[in-house]
Amino acid sequence: MEKIKEYLKHIKISSIIIYTLLSWFIIAFLVYPNINLILKTFIKDGQVSLRAFEKLFSSKRAMMSLRNSFVLAFSMIITVNIVGTFIVLVTEYFEIKGAKILKIGFMSTLVYAGIVLVAGYQFLYSSNGFLAKVLSDLIPSYNVDWFVGYKAVLFIMTFACTSNHMIFLSNAIRNIDHGTIEAAKNMGASQFLILKKVVLPVLKPTFFSITVLTFLTGLSALSAPIVVGGKSFQTINPMILQFSKSPVSRDIGALMAIILGIATLLLLIIMNRVEKGGNYISISKVKTRIIKQKINSRLVNIIIHLVAYLLFIIYIAPMLLVIVFSFTNTIAINTVDLSFSNFSLSNYMLLFTRRGAFEPYLVSIVYSMSAAVIVAIICLVASNIIHKKEGKVGTILEFLLLIPWLLPATLIAMGLIMTYDLPKTILFNKNLVGSPLLMLSAYVIVTLPFSLRMLKAAYFGLDNALVDASKSMGASGFYTFRRVILPILLPTVLAVIVLSFNKLLPNYDLSVFLYHPAYKPLGIVIKTATEQESPGDSKAIMFVYSVILMIISTIAIYFFYGRNTKRK
Repeated sequence: MEKIKEYLKHIKISSIIIYTLLSWFIIAFLVYPNINLILKTFIKDGQVSLRAFEKLFSSKRAMMSLRNSFVLAFSMIITVNIVGTFIVLVTEYFEIKGAKILKIGFMSTLVYAGIVLVAGYQFLYSSNGFLAKVLSDLIPSYNVDWFVGYKAVLFIMTFACTSNHMIFLSNAIRNIDHGTIEAAKNMGASQFLILKKVVLPVLKPTFFSITVLTFLTGLSALSAPIVVGGKSFQTINPMILQFSKSPVSRDIGALMAIILGIATLLLLIIMNRVEKGGNYISISKVKTRIIKQKINSRLVNIIIHLVAYLLFIIYIAPMLLVIVFSFTNTIAINTVDLSFSNFSLSNYMLLFTRRGAFEPYLVSIVYSMSAAVIVAIICLVASNIIHKKEGKVGTILEFLLLIPWLLPATLIAMGLIMTYDLPKTILFNKNLVGSPLLMLSAYVIVTLPFSLRMLKAAYFGLDNALVDASKSMGASGFYTFRRVILPILLPTVLAVIVLSFNKLLPNYDLSVFLYHPAYKPLGIVIKTATEQESPGDSKAIMFVYSVILMIISTIAIYFFYGRNTKRK
């Protein structure tokens, strides 16, 4: 009895509250929905049922969508790696005129991505788009209807998914020892042979990781297939979205989401095993910084320059046209009229003066900023616990909070829908589907693993001597956290909030499953504006939304990457 009393003295009420709230969040939104999803899919009337498999195999649309997703994923491995490797080589390895300008264009997908990028490409290349109307006037035989189906989706996804190459592959090339290249030259090796035998083999680990991420992106594509896929090319996620709308077909959607989740998990396990099993050792004790290589062949040099600038135009054209047409009216957009008289600031004024126009921004800002702050608080508290509890408690907590890293957004959404689309559950007393709480929770879930990994890394970089000194002076745990730990971690916390906000603001893939019609976020409104029957000036306002999103994304990336570069 005395031992129990002594133990209770050391338990603080604040700790009990923190652990209770953290446990509630993990059970309510991470564990219970996923278990419930599996049970509802495979348990019928208290017995194991494979009825979902029968319904899936008997549905031609569902089976075709599965096939299309894997076709797209495998196709993207080829196209994205070719384009991504080329743009990295011309900006980081070869001596190309205007490389800095090219790099800006190739990195535009960092600020111009998701549903915004898809909408921009559709505006440029679709049958009613800018390029189609210009080329059809110049070339009567030009096929204005080519931008639909598999080739249109692959085209968009290829240029949308090279940002990993520009980030990770660029860093890998910069870390190559220039001495090995010089040694190969001295042995008489040609430029092509050096690239093939010296440079590319060193990049294999990076190539493998990027290839897996590209495959997963293609497998879980949603925005591009919905906007330009048409009836001929729908993938897994659009089908899951359709099946999720009806309680009768939700088990098929859930099973497809589970298949997507299993594929994701297997690929992540393979990637982790390969990375751990790799042995990457530099043969040079002192590396010399890589120097850009001049292309010896004049013909090859001209061809590479032409291809590089052609790709630059493909990357930059949709973004520039969106910016230009954001200053015109709806009639000018529909008729592709760039007359000076059509330019004005009316669209921007309309956005900030008409409630209906600004409301989607307000909804998205509230959701995104709230989720970003909540994620930062959860990860800050969890990192503190993981840092202190190095045993089973810390390990279990970290594993549970990293569950979303193993799950595609579709599976998360289906789990929440199938769990909380009821008048009452064991955790809540009302139907939550369409409610701000469920939408906010979903936003928190999808940004959780990234934020946790960043804050956990920052936590383990703390100097424990500062914490020990504070405690030795009699400071409480909370005072030490508030006055010693938090000020040191604050730059990382702010970076987590900014990047999470930036990621969530234009979100479509998750929002489309859970939004309430009365509270439409930006992603939904932008998608609606891509439809031919979009009302009134919605297309013009969509361009304004896109421009402001690009500005916000640019500021966020500068805040995180630009300032870090200057510090270095």
